[in-house]
Amino acid sequence: MLEKVLIANRGEIALRILRACKELGIKTVAVHSVADKDLMHVRLSDESVCIGAPSPTDSYLNIPSIISAMEVTDSDAVHPGYGFLSENADFAEQVKNSGFSFIGPTAETIRMMGDKISAIEVMREAGVPTVPGSNGPLDDNDERALELAREIGFPIIIKAAAGGGGRGMRVVYNETELLNSIKVTSTEAQSFFGSGIVYLEKFLENPRHVEIQVIGDGEGDAIHLGDRDCSLQRRHQKVLEEAPAPDIPDAVRNEVAATCIQACKNMKYRGAGTLEFLYQDERFYFIEMNTRVQVEHPVTEMVTGVDIVKEQLRIASGEPLSIKQEDIKIQGHAFECRINAEDPEKFIPSPGKVKLFHAPGGPGVRVDSHLYSGYSVPPYYDSLVAKLISYGTSRDQALTRMQIALDELLIDGIKSNIPLQRDIVRDSEFQKGGINIHYLEKKLSS
Repeated sequence: MLEKVLIANRGEIALRILRACKELGIKTVAVHSVADKDLMHVRLSDESVCIGAPSPTDSYLNIPSIISAMEVTDSDAVHPGYGFLSENADFAEQVKNSGFSFIGPTAETIRMMGDKISAIEVMREAGVPTVPGSNGPLDDNDERALELAREIGFPIIIKAAAGGGGRGMRVVYNETELLNSIKVTSTEAQSFFGSGIVYLEKFLENPRHVEIQVIGDGEGDAIHLGDRDCSLQRRHQKVLEEAPAPDIPDAVRNEVAATCIQACKNMKYRGAGTLEFLYQDERFYFIEMNTRVQVEHPVTEMVTGVDIVKEQLRIASGEPLSIKQEDIKIQGHAFECRINAEDPEKFIPSPGKVKLFHAPGGPGVRVDSHLYSGYSVPPYYDSLVAKLISYGTSRDQALTRMQIALDELLIDGIKSNIPLQRDIVRDSEFQKGGINIHYLEKKLSS
């Protein structure tokens, strides 16, 4: 087992990693910016190192500072959490070259999955269902682009190969818009991501966003932990998630999960990962793979009983998977509400001092948060301040428990999206299950 892990992140995920390390008897090192000296995980870690100014560029994205912190604390490995450097192949490579372990996939895997075109090729070889598209990057042949679009069928979406976060995408509904849209998207992609490579896909107009959690040992063995529905989104950012995804036939669910495992085995995937899909008309369409632990991993933990972060740590220690596929039983239902420090109507970030924080409790309620009364939320980072998770033996029970927990949750001194989440979990259409990715945007604009 690893002896000492440096946590290269902040907030709730840093605290989550620290707890898993403590359970396994692993010592912890917290790195933090000047603005984050009062974070809860910094107070609780065995050691802490300040790595720079508040700006992420000067701290949490500063690779030399993080590796230096590993050297001076004699750490064995680094856990990147999510965001920041978690899917940075250069970081993973430099960690390895410096003699440390990166808790996650290899740099080669991160690069391969970070490029959407190469990711689709890997998935297609494993039999993972993909969206009909150009099956590779577009070149300068305008006639070929038009021919491809006709074969795929309008509407289509132009995507940047290196895109993400909702950027580098443009929907086209007819041939007259196509060629100019390709040029504009390519130019934007070059500006945003440093690569102007784009490709075409069929645009699914009313899909759901469903993802499958996988864990691989890096030696060719892998398992899946079921699926999650993440369709409740605003501006391509997830707001609420649940597991398992409702109203999906078991035969369809099991078939796509089996292909995900085959893909992970083929590439000898190491650690936790998530394959994301659009789901429409009882069909799955692969869109991308996230090579890290997800924000919404707790809902999967609740319905499987598997501690995903501890599995990451065990695998990084060279241990085999502690569970087999036949041991995985999906039981009950779970929801996660992302609690953000932001105006619930205008969605403007709301940093400031938390005068009072009260976490809800009761059966089936979990709170992952770094907040405490008197803590000051800084203005420099993502606005996520807590994750409220509920579990029940049925979807209805889990949803009722979430409603009660949201009513109990108190964050005084800053604005939060708690009122929005309270409204969502009482929305009649959401309560039925199976809403599509456009539902929340339409609800907020009505």
